[in-house]
Parts: sequence; structure tokens; C-alpha cells
Amino acid sequence: MPLMKIDLIKGRSQSEIKEILDISYQVMLKAFHAPQGDRYQIVTQHEAFEMQLLDTGLGFDRTDQVIVFSLITRPRTTEEKKNFYFLLVKELGDKLGIQSEDVMINLTVNTDEDWSFGFGRAQFLTGEL
Repeated sequence: MPLMKIDLIKGRSQSEIKEILDISYQVMLKAFHAPQGDRYQIVTQHEAFEMQLLDTGLGFDRTDQVIVFSLITRPRTTEEKKNFYFLLVKELGDKLGIQSEDVMINLTVNTDEDWSFGFGRAQFLTGEL
């Protein structure tokens, strides 16, 4: 945990998608101090017309390489969040050439009682995790 949902426009290669997943996972581990194996990622690919992501008046344009990361996660400190945002954009840029304006990130906070990893049990509450 967190659960990371990644939305992007169709057309990327399988290897590039795998690298996006690997980069975002490694950044999440580092920024949120999560344990190895805490990997829950889902990629959804869209037609270009299905993703309308303007700049909210900040004065930049996005390209067809835009990626939206939506994380459902436990509460994180402001510093952890800022570190995650910075490191994710930096690593995607350094390793894949993705422009910083093409990375949008959203965190939704929930608590331990909001998770069941299987078997119909709340493993954080039962002590299994």
C-alpha cells in the first residue's frame, strides 16, 4: 500500500510501461518508507480524446505523454508528499525523458480500516500486517 493507479494515453511500449511502473514503485518505497513487496499498481490506457488535463491556469501545455498518478494511501507527512512528487517527476524525466508538466499526481488519504488485501479480512486491523 499505497494503491497506485496510473492513467496514460495508449501508444507506449510494454517496456516503457514496465519502466514507469518500476520507477514509480522505487520512488514510492523511498519517499514513503514502505517495505519491499508493498506493490499495488494498476495501469489504464486511454484514447487521447478520453484524457482532458488542462493546466488550471498555470501557463503550460501537456503533451500526449501525460501520465496521471492517483494514489490511495495512508496519511503521509507534507515532506513525504513533496519528496514523492519531486522524485517521481525527476526519475521519470531522467530515465524516460518525460517532461515534468506531463506528470500529474493526486493522493487520496484513507486509514488502516479501509484496506482488505484478501480473504475478506482487514489485515491491518487483525494484526496480520
